[in-house]
Amino acid sequence: MQHNVLILDFGSQYTQLIARRVRELNIFCEILPYNGLPEDLSAYNAVILSGSPYSVRSQEALHPELAEIKGKKPLLAVCYGAQYLAHFFGGEVAPSDTREYGRANLAFIADDPFLKDIPANSQVWMSHSDTIKTLPANAVLLASTKDVANAAYKIEGEQTYAIQFHPEVYHSTDGAQLLKNFLVDIAGVKQDFTPASFVDETIADLRQKIGSEKVVLALSGGVDSTVAAVLLSKAIGENLHCIFVNNGLLRKNEFNNVLKQYEGMGLNVKGVDASKRFMDALAGQEDPETKRKTIGRVFIEVFDDESKLIKDATFLGQGTIYPDVIESISVKGPSATIKSHHNVGGLPDFMKLKIVEPLRMLFKDEVRRVGASLGIDPELLGRHPFPGPGLAIRILGDITPEKVSLLQEVDAIFINGLREHGLYNSVWQAGAILLPVNSVGVMGDERTYEKVVALRAVASTDGMTADWVHLPYEFLMEISNQIINKVKGVNRVVYDISSKPPATIEWE
Repeated sequence: MQHNVLILDFGSQYTQLIARRVRELNIFCEILPYNGLPEDLSAYNAVILSGSPYSVRSQEALHPELAEIKGKKPLLAVCYGAQYLAHFFGGEVAPSDTREYGRANLAFIADDPFLKDIPANSQVWMSHSDTIKTLPANAVLLASTKDVANAAYKIEGEQTYAIQFHPEVYHSTDGAQLLKNFLVDIAGVKQDFTPASFVDETIADLRQKIGSEKVVLALSGGVDSTVAAVLLSKAIGENLHCIFVNNGLLRKNEFNNVLKQYEGMGLNVKGVDASKRFMDALAGQEDPETKRKTIGRVFIEVFDDESKLIKDATFLGQGTIYPDVIESISVKGPSATIKSHHNVGGLPDFMKLKIVEPLRMLFKDEVRRVGASLGIDPELLGRHPFPGPGLAIRILGDITPEKVSLLQEVDAIFINGLREHGLYNSVWQAGAILLPVNSVGVMGDERTYEKVVALRAVASTDGMTADWVHLPYEFLMEISNQIINKVKGVNRVVYDISSKPPATIEWE
């Protein structure tokens, strides 16, 4: 797999969107921190500089090493990148008279290949408080808006282009065309990153890396681990050993249902019921991060016990995907808080296994397309994501078998209802949360003081951002009635209408 395009991240909230738009052009790209430049840049055919929350005028300005990039490779500088090239290469950047944020329209568009097929008055998205007052040396103006004179420019004698707006966001209506103009027409990058090409190259790489050694892989029943397992199975066959651990925090009947689902797929899967071991370890724990770490620790212990039963296993297969990798790295080194259930960060020293992650560079929707090209059942590929710690982070407070059982029943009613009403496939992720509060209710002639559950359903592409789904009121009414009538101990149902950001998808 050719790297093709390198995206240097300066901490912008939109950096991942740049990668997604590039991938949508069937071009492979990689995000690295601005200060994590590889020594060998020969694999990259173009470079993109992202935006940033920092100002190029401040002492905290982030300084990339551009000696082997600018003037030597096709370079597109977005927002902060455009201001950086202006400020440090002969131009001037100053605070804007008015904060330039939101929709704008290109009032002037030069006749240049970079702006091919970009119509007059094209809408773009601005997000900056500084502005370029004077262009850098040897620069030519390419586009302006009513309020931003220097909205786009290029450097004469180089394949260096810069824009003060964000082509990657939805509101820039011709952003995809602009990226295509730069990457395909100017930089000459090939559009050959397809699911089929990924499968062929990944299988070949896995065979070369693993050889005749054995791989042990933890299956969860989810999309990522399943696609990773099928890729590994096609590469190494019977040398792949899959383990599916029941931590007692799965959905209702999920342990048996998932094992049945894998029957006939040709995977070597062993089911291990360790639910009591997890429940005992979680007893009395209320802190979310402590619960996560406990589940992770016990899982590793169980998995280590099982992997030792597989003679000569030398590799651990993981379903790590690109958002896991991105969210565990910041532009100033490792993030202060990394989700402890992410499959990043390696293994404890006592587990002497090398890691193999065939999906490490894919977004979730790309994983699904790869799975489809492998012939995996669409129903399995369409499954909603489910958190690694399972229902433990959907039960706020301490975990007990009774609480798990109650939430499993609520969750089953909600998820089955989404399927029955044809809503499941229009939702990215859904689930129920057991709140640590009781509320007063009336059932018949009696007052009750019972549990409150929250329902959560979000729409997203890759989980990096998410909007709450506007489920029909009639559906919510029906599901609420079913839960209260059928699940003893619940007398109130609420619906979560928070988006990410500022909220997260999960409550813990």
